[in-house]
Amino acid sequence: MFETEIITVRYWAAAKAAAGVAEDAVPVAGPVTLGELLDAVRALPPDQRFADVVAVCSTLVGDQPVGTRDPALVEVAPGQTVEFLPPFAGG
Repeated sequence: MFETEIITVRYWAAAKAAAGVAEDAVPVAGPVTLGELLDAVRALPPDQRFADVVAVCSTLVGDQPVGTRDPALVEVAPGQTVEFLPPFAGG
């Protein structure tokens, strides 16, 4: 039987407002792809805006930007932190 582990997901600015929380602890049974984690995260909050906001966010896995990499090819291990940062205005 697999032991459940956690990936911490943090939201910033508009993502935090749409999620209604600053972070979620997403249970996983082992490493997942960022795409799988995104599916799980999009199912969490009741606010319809959330999926739209996350779609335009920059994403960090640990302290590494994901950039334009395919989320289906980015591995996220239990214990890591994933952060969603919406675009910011200003300089």
